[in-house]
Amino acid sequence: MTKPVYTLQNGAPVTQDEISTTAGRRGPLTFDNIHLFEKLAHFNRERIPERVVHARGSAAHGTFTLTQSLSDLSIADFLQQEGQQTQVFLRFSTVAGGQDSADHVRDVRGFALRFYTQQGNYDIVGNNTPVFFIRDPLKFPDFIHSQKKDPRTNLPNPAHHFEFWAHHPQSLHQVTILMSDRGIPKSYRHLNGYGSHTLSLYNAKGERVWVKWHFKTNQGIANLSGEEAARQAPFAAQQDLVSSIDNGDFPSWTVKIQVMSEAEARQYRINPFDLTKVWPHQDFPLRTIGTLELNRNVDNYFAETEQVTFSPANLVPGTGVSPDKVLQGRLFAYADAHRYRVGTNHNQLPVNSPRCPVNHFQRDGAMAGMGCPVHQGAGVNFSPNHRGDAPVAAPALAEPPMPLESDAWLGQFDDQDSDNFSQAGDLFRLFDDAHKNRLAANIAGGLSQASPNVQALMLAQFEKADPDYRARVEAALAKLA
Repeated sequence: MTKPVYTLQNGAPVTQDEISTTAGRRGPLTFDNIHLFEKLAHFNRERIPERVVHARGSAAHGTFTLTQSLSDLSIADFLQQEGQQTQVFLRFSTVAGGQDSADHVRDVRGFALRFYTQQGNYDIVGNNTPVFFIRDPLKFPDFIHSQKKDPRTNLPNPAHHFEFWAHHPQSLHQVTILMSDRGIPKSYRHLNGYGSHTLSLYNAKGERVWVKWHFKTNQGIANLSGEEAARQAPFAAQQDLVSSIDNGDFPSWTVKIQVMSEAEARQYRINPFDLTKVWPHQDFPLRTIGTLELNRNVDNYFAETEQVTFSPANLVPGTGVSPDKVLQGRLFAYADAHRYRVGTNHNQLPVNSPRCPVNHFQRDGAMAGMGCPVHQGAGVNFSPNHRGDAPVAAPALAEPPMPLESDAWLGQFDDQDSDNFSQAGDLFRLFDDAHKNRLAANIAGGLSQASPNVQALMLAQFEKADPDYRARVEAALAKLA
């Protein structure tokens, strides 16, 4: 078999790749070392900025198979016919650590899913937990800073974690999950995924419903204790995912949704758009709609896993967002992060490019025209115009107007009256005694490093969730004193 010719980036053949050109046997390099300089210059630029959050990730390609039509709820083309399949790309990640962090740390796991639909890319950018630590995006940078390395020592600092949580009781529900047995998943195959946010669907009649997406692992939930996690190889979860797919053991998830009408949302006893709350299943039962399977590993980690750019702003007709404040903030922040980190034309990269025709009037910028089906040719670059071949809008697919509160006024509204403790207490009471003790021990390990004031604030939160919650954490702290 004839091997391909090694070339420079301009396509010219490389004559040899072992020795640089010098002025004589022992002389210095010369400036006509074109191959050398090209290799060094590109090597200096091989890395792009890592994600500020979700930096350490693993991903794979797969399929979503619809098993129950949602045509009654949505005009989205990929939710119409039972049995239809949609190509997907799913990236798992840790949250707080950088690219150098390990897979088996006590942390939330990102669960970012892209559907390559015939009407564009639809992204559900969630986690392996149904709630989060905050309900207002203004606090997100502060939260992440508190979870990152100490700015002085560049080491993890649990005291900072608990200091943030102590001053934000809204975090208690998520903290209880994080410190429970589900805080360290055994592998990416053995965790559930959640859209977390309240999203929406709308049908051909212009009727909207609010939805929560759930992805239930068919491999079963499996987790590690802190001691078991410490014995794992740094990148064991990524190895597990790659190996299972390479071996034909394709992981899968059963896809379910919860549905709430607009009328129910107005009257429901909790704010359905509060990211720190779940919708009780007895009030809004899970509806099974499909199966998600991962069946193909990436060909190149950097080109796909590292350069994929998910965003909750990637919507398609029949899908929408909600008044969830954190979601609203992410609609801006995610797309903005990608323009900075990957480039203004990041959607032209193959892993990000829609699998349908793309026509718009955005032009130029770095790396424009990377071979994907983007309307970057000789056509007119403004709208409206009188050119017969120019793209036009599709008003028939428009989302119905988003409802606002009656007599709404612009202002800053604090949820001081929100119940931050009941759902955390309900979760605590679901655990058996052994699990409750492990939860308390996990909390005490970090809380013991915080100041007495922070400890007092956290203990007061545990008390409000359940007096036994506080008692067990106090007992665990006493053992470490």
